[in-house]
Amino acid sequence: MLLSLAMIISGCATPPPRDQSNICEIFGEHRDWYQATAKASDKWGMPIAVPISFMYQESRFKHNAKPPMRYFLGFIPYGRGSSAYGYSQAKSDTWDDYLKDTGRYFASRSDFDDAVDFIGWYIDKTHRVNKVAKQDAYALYLNYHEGWGGYRRGTYRSKAWLQNTARQVEQRANIYHLQLQGCEKDLKRGWLSRWLFG
Repeated sequence: MLLSLAMIISGCATPPPRDQSNICEIFGEHRDWYQATAKASDKWGMPIAVPISFMYQESRFKHNAKPPMRYFLGFIPYGRGSSAYGYSQAKSDTWDDYLKDTGRYFASRSDFDDAVDFIGWYIDKTHRVNKVAKQDAYALYLNYHEGWGGYRRGTYRSKAWLQNTARQVEQRANIYHLQLQGCEKDLKRGWLSRWLFG
């Protein structure tokens, strides 16, 4: 019975968007994601495109994404590289801080709405702690990866690969932002308006 229940739950999980290169296609396929991201944007004061570019980079929108398993001698598993999990790849300690700060104790890392709210919280705290603008996807992502203390210490400066990844996140956020300008008016329409007027 437990196996059947697990199969039903996993079968109900939201699949990743088919076209992840276009934010209009992402939100067109998962309209509730737009509503959740717009709500988080209003709450935390960040552009909608930024958390979506983070999610693309971190999990490719997989609700149960985890770091790869590590192997000793090439075949003996001995754990994953970190406790990161879910859409946002939030680590357990940071997620616990988020729950305490927001009081959202029933939030889940595998729930899109909760994950995008978590990213918004992290961006807001990055802005307050390290004075990074909420539109600066490059510096925000460096904070997201290295932590607030690591960013202040400049740990990313010796990691060319991370700087390159942060630039990719920034570029994708810029592309998503431009794309969103062409479809956000439609995304804001309710189901009744879409049903009546197509």
